[in-house]
Amino acid sequence: MDNPLIFIKLGGSLITDKDQSQTVRYDVLLRIAAEIKRAHESKPAIRLLIGHGSGSFGHMPARKYGTRKGVDNPLQWQGFIEVWSAARKLNQIVIDTLISVGLPVLAFPPSAGVRTDNKKIISWDLDPMLAAMSAGIIPVISGDVIFDRSLGGTILSTEELFHYMARIFLPDRIILAGIEEGVWADYPVCTELIHEINPENYQSMKHSLSGSTSVDVTGGMALKVSTMLKLVKDIPGLKISILSGNPVDNIYQSLTDSPGGTLISR
Repeated sequence: MDNPLIFIKLGGSLITDKDQSQTVRYDVLLRIAAEIKRAHESKPAIRLLIGHGSGSFGHMPARKYGTRKGVDNPLQWQGFIEVWSAARKLNQIVIDTLISVGLPVLAFPPSAGVRTDNKKIISWDLDPMLAAMSAGIIPVISGDVIFDRSLGGTILSTEELFHYMARIFLPDRIILAGIEEGVWADYPVCTELIHEINPENYQSMKHSLSGSTSVDVTGGMALKVSTMLKLVKDIPGLKISILSGNPVDNIYQSLTDSPGGTLISR
């Protein structure tokens, strides 16, 4: 395709220390921003949409208040606000870092536009994002608190947001960059990397998937894989990679060449 569209997620485990409250890995974030900028310059035809996790910003208050499960009393609504505030703080840091290296980015906070019913998106006007991409602007989204008809409030992960957007935008690739090299068959020992997951082999390796060793209220690796597998079944040609953003130039290579890690395909 002449103008391939790539969704890339910078995982919360990658850009923050998920075990230390509101702690950004500034050196990693700045390096990754520079790698995305280089990729954007070397292959200007590529269209990008960037997402990021909440890491040690949003997940800790979310666990404290149980926000993902629902919000229906004043204390939980206060928690809803605290989760939003923490996630918003990290989002601004990410945006500022991307702008600092010269990337033309604009934030699109899901909390301001997404409506769900029992955690399923029922409405989200994506026209402004399409207009931004047409103007050469890179949209940035992140996991966020959401107003929900059945639950009052909840939280959606970046993968869940990608899942909805992908059916409309039809990306060519999705890259999910975290700290792990990919999906491990023997997690947490991590000696046997699964190189490819598809609908045929998923059931046999499903037991190997784990949530997360850190605080993660949105399901960790297990939900990540199952959510992405649904997409490759429905979108012909879509390829999804789960890989590590820790090695220098791994993000750059994943955007400009064939990414490593674990490939999820049809």
